[in-house]
Parts: sequence; structure tokens; C-alpha cells
Amino acid sequence: MEGIEKVCKFLEEAGIYYLATIDGDQPRVRPFGTELIFEGKLYIQTGKIKDVSKQLAANPKAEICAFKDGKWLRVAGELINDDRREPKEAMLEKNPSLKAIYSADDDNTQVLYFKNAKATFSSFTEAPEVIEF
Repeated sequence: MEGIEKVCKFLEEAGIYYLATIDGDQPRVRPFGTELIFEGKLYIQTGKIKDVSKQLAANPKAEICAFKDGKWLRVAGELINDDRREPKEAMLEKNPSLKAIYSADDDNTQVLYFKNAKATFSSFTEAPEVIEF
């Protein structure tokens, strides 16, 4: 399995991951549950009206962390906004429950992809595995 696919599969199976951003000099962390590989990039989704969107616009450096079955995954990198309709549509198709509040054509739906990402799989019993994309 290709590295980025392994990362996405772990996030899918974990169900929930936590996204950390910076708000001035204060870290902010919140749960997320969207992930998608589109055109070979790992995407997440949020709303442009949310504070997280404003934080990422000011500083795109972010990190996510997920845990399942005694292992955890951390992905650090820059989250880059992609305002094209196609990745928004793909994200909504993969996560149909979002369609109740988001649309590929609204001015709120935001998809972002990881750039210069470093994913680290860890546990207390195995050596870390690092994947960069």
C-alpha cells in the first residue's frame, strides 16, 4: 500500500482525528472526521466561517493526530486551500452526511490538502514508521 493511502486508511478506520492549529500564540485542537485522497493529495474539509479556517489562513502549519488499536498517527505539514469545485464535490461524495450543511457550490465549503507532510505511525511496542508526502 502506498504511503499516503496507508495514512488515509488509518484516519478512516480511526473515525476521529484531532487537528491542531495556532491562534496567535495559543494552540487550538479540535476533532475532525473527514479525509480524502484526491489527485494524489491528502485532503480534509471544514467551513470557511469557522475559526479553524481563519487560523489556517494566517498560519497554514498544522498537525493532526489519530489513535486506534494501540497505535497513533501524527501528520504534520501545511494545509493548503483548494477552492476548486472538483475536490469539494469528491469530499462531499465520500462524506454524504456533510451534504446537509455543505455544498460544492456554496461560499462556505473549504477543502485543504497537506503539503510538505510528514506522517509518523507510532506505538509503545514498535519503532516509528515515517512517511513523507
